[in-house]
Amino acid sequence: MDRAGLLCIGHRGAMGHAPENTLSSFRKALELGVQCVEGDVYYVDGRLMVIHDDRLERTTNGSGYLLDHDFDTLRSLNAGEGERIPTLQEVFETVDLKAGVNIELKGANTVRPVAEFIAARRESGWRDDLILVSSFNHGELETIRGMDQHVKLGLLIAGPPADAAASAVALGAYSIHLSLKNIDREFIVHAHSCHLKVFVFTVNEPEDIQRVGALGADGVFTNYPERVLQHQKGRGSIGWV
Repeated sequence: MDRAGLLCIGHRGAMGHAPENTLSSFRKALELGVQCVEGDVYYVDGRLMVIHDDRLERTTNGSGYLLDHDFDTLRSLNAGEGERIPTLQEVFETVDLKAGVNIELKGANTVRPVAEFIAARRESGWRDDLILVSSFNHGELETIRGMDQHVKLGLLIAGPPADAAASAVALGAYSIHLSLKNIDREFIVHAHSCHLKVFVFTVNEPEDIQRVGALGADGVFTNYPERVLQHQKGRGSIGWV
């Protein structure tokens, strides 16, 4: 068994209970007691908006590509149960230092506005251990590292990890994020020897939560935070620690 318990990261809030990436989903995750939440961010019409897909059909009553619409049109859409697509500012206001936030970069031209947003959050009391920036596009992580030497970075890996640990070390990353199907003890041990955290996505079933914990992973992204919290053993801190 894992010694400290798995860090519980609410995937798009608590999307097993509320529409993903909406304020209601993030509020539900906080209500359940997560240490961290994850949300997907695009830069649209001069705003950082929290939504996963590059098209609107799956998660809203709109249609077409997200980036083909202006901010006011996007805000008029129903993102589920009457919720709007939130801005990143609104998500941070909702979380209000009660948990860490993983910003996953999506789409083009997101790096600079996210870096500027994080710098502004520091001025309002957000510590670096409460913010993590991740992406499948490691070039974007390299760019944001050049702009901000202090922000924590997480490498998202779609397939087998291969040389992921070496890439993460070269980037000065904090963590590697692997899918449930590609995780194994050998990789976790290697990552830990490189002083990297390993977070696993998306882990919902109790038997998988148990297995990932037994392998020694540091945390999981989950749609059902209460299931992970039942597995934890005495972890009470918030953020990426």
